[in-house]
Amino acid sequence: MAGPTTAAPRRPARRPGRIPVALFVPAVLGLVLLVLPVAGLLLRAPWSTLPQRLAEPAVLTALRLSVQSATLATLLCLALGVPLAWLLARVEFPGRRIVRALVTVPLVLPPVVGGVALLLVFGRRGLVGSWLDSTFGVTLPFTTAGVVLAEAFVAMPFLVIAVEGALRGADVRYEEAAATLGAGRWTTFTHVTLPLVAPGIAAGTVLCWARALGEFGATITFAGNFPGRTQTMPLAVYLALETDLEAAIVLSLVLLTVSVVILASLRDRWISGP
Repeated sequence: MAGPTTAAPRRPARRPGRIPVALFVPAVLGLVLLVLPVAGLLLRAPWSTLPQRLAEPAVLTALRLSVQSATLATLLCLALGVPLAWLLARVEFPGRRIVRALVTVPLVLPPVVGGVALLLVFGRRGLVGSWLDSTFGVTLPFTTAGVVLAEAFVAMPFLVIAVEGALRGADVRYEEAAATLGAGRWTTFTHVTLPLVAPGIAAGTVLCWARALGEFGATITFAGNFPGRTQTMPLAVYLALETDLEAAIVLSLVLLTVSVVILASLRDRWISGP
């Protein structure tokens, strides 16, 4: 008869020792580098005239155009990016690593270079733009549709990466069970796969929308800076910075508020623990 088992002794919790100066000082300097510019923006904000400035027609027009274009760009990214993420996560094909690398290029590509690339492809003399212009009379550069296209170009990788990661982490046994019960591939995708990765899609959608809202370089290069048509909030900040610093600060505060709200909403997906 086996004797009584003894529980393994628990290791005492390690108490944090003194923080090394060689780590503490750079950490504090890094924190200051990140926080100080935001604090300066808040300290220099014209709080007394903030409501009046936010109600100015130019601000409201830029805000409306930014929200509309970012939303349309996000919908376009959802329609194209979710199937692309599924392809990268579920299908083995030659050159998949190359395709994944190409998908992530806009993450590291300077946005202005992205705008130039869009002009070379979708401009009136571009590879696709000349055909669109001659066949359908459609011109994308320097239009609101051009803003949406530029924002979708730079924002889609955020959605694809988030959704692909969720797909790779999902339990494929549920999809296999649905297939054995007679569900087709499309039914399995819409009724099993999408609900499984819904949190990842939601997180990717929010990140995609935020990136589209803050896009500047590709937008000004491909779509220009025309008030009411292509002038989004970041472009309005750039223009106001040359003539009215307080107006630029107010517009920056709006974008800062949106960024903080998004970071707070996604905190639980990035940070675990207390």
